Amino acid sequence: MFARMGGAGWGVALLVGAGAVAEVVAKACSSPQTTELNAGTRAPTLMKWVHIGMGEAFVIVAAAALFDPQYRTPILIGGAMEGAITYAQYLHAKQSGLASSAPGTETGAQVPAGARRGAPAWGWA
Repeated sequence: MFARMGGAGWGVALLVGAGAVAEVVAKACSSPQTTELNAGTRAPTLMKWVHIGMGEAFVIVAAAALFDPQYRTPILIGGAMEGAITYAQYLHAKQSGLASSAPGTETGAQVPAGARRGAPAWGWA
């Protein structure tokens, strides 16, 4: 079935297309720097979206590896490497931001995780 979708090279092409969209959107919306600067007001929300993004990345990399068995190993290694690096960057940014006394770039009340009315108790932050 998957061979009919394009065969070898299809997974690499999928990664390039998906990766380009994800990178552009991610850079436009947030970054580890934003997380560090505004951890006091948005750490739980920022980290929730990091976790959702990691889940999305897992699905995309797994699909690419499935579609392109010839390059499965480098696809999985590249995805795992970048996932680990990115996650470590966000964790470091969150910890540094929460430990910093410098003001963030956003104003607003600091709300403890899960304290918002109607906020789901993800437990991921």
